[in-house]
Amino acid sequence: MSTEPDPSESTENTGPQTPDGDGGGLGDGGGPDAVEGAAEETPTPRPAGGEAAPLVEGEAAARLSEAEAELAAQKLERERIERRKAEKAKPIDSGTKLSGRAADLLAAVRAVESGARPPATVFSEPEAPRRPAAPQPVRPPQPVAAEVTAAPPPPAPDTVEAVRRVLSDGGAPEALAPQVAGSLGEGAQELLREDPWQLLRVTGVRPEQADGFARALLGPACAPDDERRGRAMTVWLLEQAALAGHTALELPTLTAALGRQAVPDADAAVQSALFEGDALAFQDALEEPGAAAGRADAEEGDEEEDRPVRVLVGLERYALAEESLADGLARIVNSLTKEASAASEWEPAVASASGSAAELIRAVAGHGLVLHTGGEAARAEPAALLTAARALGLRAVAACHTRIGRRAFGALLGGAEDAVVTVSGLLSGTEGPGRDADGAFALDLLVVPDAPRLDVERAAMLVESLPDGARLVLGGDPAELWSAGPGRVFADLLAARVCPQVASRTPDPGPLGELLSGIGIGELNQVEAPGKELVIVPVRDAAEAVHRTMQLVFESVPRAFGLAPGETVVITPGHGGPAGTRALNAGLKERLNPGPGRFGGFDPGDVVAHSPVPGQLELGRVEKADADGLHLSCSGAPVVVPRERVEHTVRHGWALTAHQAAGSRWPAAVVVLPGDAAQALSRPWVYTAFSRAERHLSVVHGVEQALPRAVAEVASKPRTTRLPVLLRTQVPAAG
Repeated sequence: MSTEPDPSESTENTGPQTPDGDGGGLGDGGGPDAVEGAAEETPTPRPAGGEAAPLVEGEAAARLSEAEAELAAQKLERERIERRKAEKAKPIDSGTKLSGRAADLLAAVRAVESGARPPATVFSEPEAPRRPAAPQPVRPPQPVAAEVTAAPPPPAPDTVEAVRRVLSDGGAPEALAPQVAGSLGEGAQELLREDPWQLLRVTGVRPEQADGFARALLGPACAPDDERRGRAMTVWLLEQAALAGHTALELPTLTAALGRQAVPDADAAVQSALFEGDALAFQDALEEPGAAAGRADAEEGDEEEDRPVRVLVGLERYALAEESLADGLARIVNSLTKEASAASEWEPAVASASGSAAELIRAVAGHGLVLHTGGEAARAEPAALLTAARALGLRAVAACHTRIGRRAFGALLGGAEDAVVTVSGLLSGTEGPGRDADGAFALDLLVVPDAPRLDVERAAMLVESLPDGARLVLGGDPAELWSAGPGRVFADLLAARVCPQVASRTPDPGPLGELLSGIGIGELNQVEAPGKELVIVPVRDAAEAVHRTMQLVFESVPRAFGLAPGETVVITPGHGGPAGTRALNAGLKERLNPGPGRFGGFDPGDVVAHSPVPGQLELGRVEKADADGLHLSCSGAPVVVPRERVEHTVRHGWALTAHQAAGSRWPAAVVVLPGDAAQALSRPWVYTAFSRAERHLSVVHGVEQALPRAVAEVASKPRTTRLPVLLRTQVPAAG
């Protein structure tokens, strides 16, 4: 049984197929094309270069790393969320946990689907506020992050060996043993024998593989209607939904997906997962146009029963994170004192600024939460805000998504390095002002210029770590791809309209700025590029796409712009396939840094993309390898990746996917769109990929009309989230 991921490794949000449209601009060649299955999340990496030689053996020294510190902070945050959730004694009007009433929920959703009124026993609980009303909400004590001195220990050798025997008995690859033991923990071998479908909890294992494993272990006792199978399939589908960006699934969607996995009784499978605590169910009241006015005149006794509702099922970690995020945002909105919001001390800063920058400073002066939208040139406005706040003596920092982004934003501040951190560094405590005795950031203002990159878990950790009275500015370009992890935090906040929103009036300059402005509104326009800022290179197939990419990187772009090959980034939709990141990185390595890949597939000097935790990626260069692991330099910061983590967290980084490249920019970018990538394209993908170029963009175009069609018709694939509904119960819409 193979557990090799699907060649496309596709997790990119792509829109539905659309009919052919008219040819669109860019240049004489029409619109570029699309590439294969866009895996934009950082799926489990596999180093290029054939069999990876093992890293140097030896005992790894215990050390505190940024990734480990962030993982510890995440664990503490989840524990805090769970404690607070357990302390809630009253029901809430939205997001109510209903796992003890699964049968009623299932009956209710059937009633809703059929147009009947749901049973009163399901939706008739009295409403109660999520937080006591108060002028200044009291912030619950926050835990201080504990020191982490070493990576989590690997599974015990005895456990791994026992799991290996079970896998062998079931016909599964014995090489999965360490991963299975790590996922299932102590007693993994007994758990697997009792419930073979637990194999689905291991990344990369698919339902048909788990079914084959179960048949080998259980024999005639294995059946499609096995309760264990239905429960495991429910959890697996919710995990796949999280990879696609959903924080929960509507119940009819989940039961339909279970039916496609040959689960005979989907309702019973969901009920079993809820009963065992593997998933949580929620009811969310929905607003319809004119519903608020209608309810004002309705009798109190009929109000609840007449409101439309939806029933959702989700994994606990994302459900709790989304609730925590909503609670924290409500606290930030409501906790700014009247004295602080009067903000007379901000008036000189407002007067000294102009345009959108002045509007942003004025909004921040009077509000705890502010959203700022705009392109790359608009980042000067939050930089001006940060400078003004620090001049007033406020403790203010900006948190960027990547170290490259941090360096670029710091340049806007005139080199004030202490004013800019990375999100991961701030959360882990390795960067920034640190935390106070309550575990909150020692900050008065936090600016996040890359807010579209935040998933619900990282956003919740940031917001819950802010002290009462602090201000939060979330900024970014709403036309870019959403986060790699679950949720659409920035888009949900823009739609909820619970705080001031400042839209920048500063456009990106030049031909590339003109091109991006059109893409942002669904138009792929022809632009004049007298300085060769934009070049379209038509290709017939993937092999020609790779060949022309190498020509551009090593010959054309250096000759025209005087750039070294390493200053050009290559972007393609997927990791697999003949023109995916693996194939392109292999060709680029052969020219830029040839070597045998003796250190886990890597050599000193290789450019790599390191993803220590999901949703976080840093670009770096391999320095060496020793007993401690693979040593990287990421924007000058030393990083050591333990030997056992290299295969799963490090890829070559000359060629990237759009999600990997988001948050960073390069002097030149070559976007590769082979013919088999058409289904991976969407307007946000094209916008994000094209906007990575500062001076020059080459498009290796092999998809003919798929590019203009994607820009015009394929928006972001919808994600199911609960944040807007949760916010509506706590924060009134801004006027």
